Formats: sequence, C-alpha cells, structure tokens
Amino acid sequence: MSLSDPVTVLGGVGAKRAEGLHALGINTVADLLFYFPFRYDDLQERDLETALDGEKITIKGTVVSAPVVSRFGARKTRVNIRLRVNRAVVMVTFFNQPWLKDKFHEDQQVAVYGKWNPSHSALTGMRVLATQDEDSPSLAAIYPLNQAVHQKFLMGLIKEAFEKYGDQIESVVPRQLRDHFRLLSDRDIVIGMHFPETKQQATAARRSAIFREFFLFEAQLQLIKTNNAAPAEGLRIPFDNARVRAFIATLPFTLTTAQKRVVNEICADMLSAHHMNRLLQGDVGSGKTIVAAICMYAAVTARFQAALMVPTEVLAEQHYKKLSKLFADLPLRVELLTSSVKPAKRREILADLASGEIDIIIGTHALIQKDVNFAALGLAIIDEQHRFGVGQREILRSKGLKPDVLAMTATPIPRTLAITAYGEMDVSTIDELPAGRKPVVTQWLHKNERGRAVRLMQDEIRGGGQCFVITPLIAESEKIDLQNAESVFEDLQKALTGQGTVALLHGQMKPEEKEAIMRDFSAGKTQVLVSTTVIEVGVDVPNATLMVILDADRFGLAQLHQLRGRVGRGSKAAQCILIADPSTEQGISRMEVMTSTNDGFVVAQKDLELRGQGDIFGAKQSGMPDFRLGDPVGDFNILDAAQKSAATIFAADPTLSQPENKQLSIALERVRIAASGLN
Repeated sequence: MSLSDPVTVLGGVGAKRAEGLHALGINTVADLLFYFPFRYDDLQERDLETALDGEKITIKGTVVSAPVVSRFGARKTRVNIRLRVNRAVVMVTFFNQPWLKDKFHEDQQVAVYGKWNPSHSALTGMRVLATQDEDSPSLAAIYPLNQAVHQKFLMGLIKEAFEKYGDQIESVVPRQLRDHFRLLSDRDIVIGMHFPETKQQATAARRSAIFREFFLFEAQLQLIKTNNAAPAEGLRIPFDNARVRAFIATLPFTLTTAQKRVVNEICADMLSAHHMNRLLQGDVGSGKTIVAAICMYAAVTARFQAALMVPTEVLAEQHYKKLSKLFADLPLRVELLTSSVKPAKRREILADLASGEIDIIIGTHALIQKDVNFAALGLAIIDEQHRFGVGQREILRSKGLKPDVLAMTATPIPRTLAITAYGEMDVSTIDELPAGRKPVVTQWLHKNERGRAVRLMQDEIRGGGQCFVITPLIAESEKIDLQNAESVFEDLQKALTGQGTVALLHGQMKPEEKEAIMRDFSAGKTQVLVSTTVIEVGVDVPNATLMVILDADRFGLAQLHQLRGRVGRGSKAAQCILIADPSTEQGISRMEVMTSTNDGFVVAQKDLELRGQGDIFGAKQSGMPDFRLGDPVGDFNILDAAQKSAATIFAADPTLSQPENKQLSIALERVRIAASGLN
C-alpha cells in the first residue's frame, strides 16, 4: 500500500466515478487526502431570537407530530415535521426527500440544519445532523464537486482513505520549518481540514495547508532554477570589462544607481557558466534600453552575437536607430530584421548572421524563422516578453549555443506576481527614473468637461507640443470602435482647424499604414494622433506632452499607466487627462489611483488588488498558477515566507539529498509524474 495507489483501490470507485474524480484532479490516494474543502458550514446550535432571515442555522428540538408527506407538481414531494425548540414550535420542511418520513417519530430529539424564515417560524431543512443521543457535528466541510462526485460520497471516500492510509502520511515541509512557523504535520493538516472538531482546529490546519501549497510550488520553481543553473546548461561570456566601462563613460548621461545595479547583476550572470534566465523590469522611461545596450556590447567584446526581439516593427526600427547611434563609433555591426526587409537585403543579413559578420541583430518575429541561424549567439533579449508566446520565446532560446536570456518588461510587476508568475527567473528591477524626468500630471475630468481637454490641446500645440487622444475601447465591436474614433477625429479636425494636423490610427488599417502614421507623428509632421488602439509600449515621441483618454474607465490600471507613459519622455512637462463618468466603485477607484500616483509599482499593486492576480496579463500569458487554497494577494506574507524557505533549502541542499528533505524530494517527483501524465 502506498499513497501513490490509484484512487480506484477504494470502495465504490468504478469507471464513471474515477472519471469524475479525475476531472477534480484526484487520481491517487494522496490526491484525495489533500483535496481540501473550500469552506465549512457552521453547524452549532443557534438561538432563534438572533437568527436572521435566510440565514443557515442549526436547531435542536423534540418532534411533536408525526411526519406528513405531500406531493406537488411533477414528481415533487414535501416532508413536514414540527419541532418544539425551547418554548417555540418550528415547522421544518424537507423537499424531495420522501424517505425522511421514516427517520422521525414523536418525542424524538433531533438536530436539523437549514435556512431560517423568522416570519413563518419555519426552517427549510437541508440536513439531518443527529437523532436521539448522537453527537451533532459543529462544522461540515464543503468541497468543490461535479455531477459524478457528490458530497456524501466524497466525504465517505476521504474517511475510508484516511482509515487505510493515514499512518503513511509523511510531512513534506521539513520539521525545522514547521517548528519555526508553528505549522502542523501533514497528517494533522489532513485531520484538521477534513474532520475538524472546532473552528480553531480548522483555521490552524488551513494556515498550515496554505503554507504547504505555496512551499511545494516554490520548491518546484527552485528545482527549475537549480536545473537551469547546472554548468552544462549554461554559457560563459568572458566579456572585456575595461571596454565595457569605456563604453559607459562615452554615454551622454550618467546611469542611475538602479541602472548600475542591474547592469552588474546581468553581467555577473553572463560571466558565470550558469544559464541566465533573468527578468528586467522597470517603469516606463526608466532606461531599460540602455541597460540592454551595455549588456549586448559586453557580449560582443567576448566575440559573441546578441539579439534583441521586440513585438512590433515600429519598436524594432526605433531600437535599431537608437542602438546604431550609440554604437556609431565602435567597430561592430548592427542590423535590423523585420518582415518589411527586402528579399535581397534579407538574404544578405541571413548570410552575415550565419558567418558571424553581424554582431547585434534587432528584429521582430522574423528572428525566429527557421532559416535564421547565428554563428555564436550568446545573449538573447526579449523586450515586452509577455507579448510573445512561450513557444516563440523558446525558439529564440534554442538558436545558437543555448544563449543567456534576458526578458524585459515595462509592465511593473508587484512582488506577488514576480514570486508566482516569474518565480523560476531571477528578477532585476530598475526602481528609479533618470534625473531630470518630470512626473506626468494626471487629471480626471467628467464627460461634460471635454471642452477643457480641447483647450489644453490647443495650448500644447501652440507651445510646440504634440497630443495623443485615445478613443473608447469596446472589445465586442471593432465597427463601433472605428465609428467612435472617426467621430472624435472629425470633431477635433474642426476644433483645431488652422492650428495643427490631426491623424487617425485604427485597428482595421494595414500594418504599413499604421507604421507610416506613427512615423509621421514621431517626426512631428502630425500634432494630434487619434487612436482606437493602445499606443505601442515603448514608442518614443519625446515631443508628445499631452495624453487624453476618453472613457478612461473602460481601461484597466495597467493599460492606463502604459498609455500615460507615452508622454513626458522629453524635457518638457506633460499631462494626462482621463475623461470618464465611471458607474462602478472599481471604475472610480481606478481614476483615483491614476490621479494619486505616478509610481508604476504602486499602480500595479492596486491593479492586482482590484482585478485579482489572474487578470493582470491574462491567465495564459502570465502563466499564473491556480492555487486551491492560497490567495497570492491575501496570503502574501505566507507566500513570501514559503518562497524564502524554499530558496534557503535549495541553496544548502540543491539535490535534496539530506534526510530532512527526503519527503520534499518524493513530493516533487510525484508532482512531476502527475504533470507528465505518467501516473
């Protein structure tokens, strides 16, 4: 007998039930024992005087009349009994359970759980808890179920499993950690979660179970990091430190303390023989691109190639121009590869990449085509990495000699998400803006104040600035999106006649049309850009000083912050105007957050609290785990402790060969087998 035995060894589990249990994630006895309830019904007796209308309560009393069974409708029945509860007489009704008539008789003492109706002194019975001298339980565990698996059956199955296998339950969390955090053993967790005698016991078991769940997850991530860190998996890039320092000295600005720190972290990874898998996060305008440039140059000094993959052609061209200028006086070659590159030029680039004549390549998805080969790709950088699928990122990683990988994002990530969604990566954070960068002043106006926004546009244009105007986002209808945008575009053309040129950008345009409009705006040929779509993250127009967002409550906080980041990228002061009449508390909260802070990490944390961790990037993109008990936001302190504990264990015992880590090793192998579908 083993906890890894299939659940079909237990009584009553035939093919149909096994299929239903599998749908709940229960395949083995261990799965069943650790399939915990999501809540408990409080079955303790209540005083009828304090019970509220519709509240679920337990009453105890004496049956004062024989049960009466009546029928109504098609195949529907009612069983009525009258109970004397202290000095009151309560009518108790059970629907569609005719067999209960044989369970009651006059003068019998019973305990019943149900929904209370004080005006009729009646209870809709849901459960008979005890009769005569039986003990009435104080708590009832409630489990997630499906049509094939019912509450009573599951509870009986768990009881049978514990009776047969309970002695085999070993603790996954090492004793030293359990003692430090005052956690229960795994066996006591199972008892306290499934069969609690008091609320205190259930609460202690749940706290320990949440830590165990987070700890197992974090241990899995530490195992991935440990495997990635194996020297055989990595690539050592012995860059020329003197040349890198000389390059930094030529920059027309001084690096911030945060930029220096993350450059050192990334370069240390490159120097080691371990595989780098690092996430560089920083708020909009924090200077991630220059960090990437320094690291790419470091790779080139070690005679390796570097690649920078970005999600759009506009961004690729922008990076290409910026990096070509930075490296203009150095003996290295930078090229651009996108789908717009002419065939002859593309053939030349592919040949020179394969021969090693190109040192740095910037491109879009074009970089991961089958015919793109590198002579010695040492560093792969993926900008706005959540915009690429996992498979696309892996293709770039597979190019060359298993290159070091640096992912970058301008979406600030709260520690909660960094620990969960990116737990297998090392995270570097640029948490300060370059000197001289002025904060964007954000105002919230109501729709009847749109005239003020137009006057602000006129003022900005007169002062030589440019403006973005983002029109309502209605995901269900691109046609309505376009109609709204065209209406705003026409209104602004009239309002700004003779003052500036207005352009329209919408989702139904061809890519080359969109890029031509963005180029004109970047070049200052257009003063106002009306857009239905979110302006690409990273698009850099230093002269843009005003962002107006119509129906701003339709956007999430992260989107609003990214949009605001499109202005204020130069030396001029900038403004962001949110126009909205939000109808929900959440919409009002978003407006208040945006007007109270420019800190992207504060905004991201508020977004997390308002929307929940699964919605920040979207479940598929973020790779967020689906925890059964723990809430990464509400239980963050436990998550943080579990993450640090797992990291400490793997730092001291990377192979989990010490006796105290044996059960953790077994549990991780069980998880691996379950994930691979081998069980």
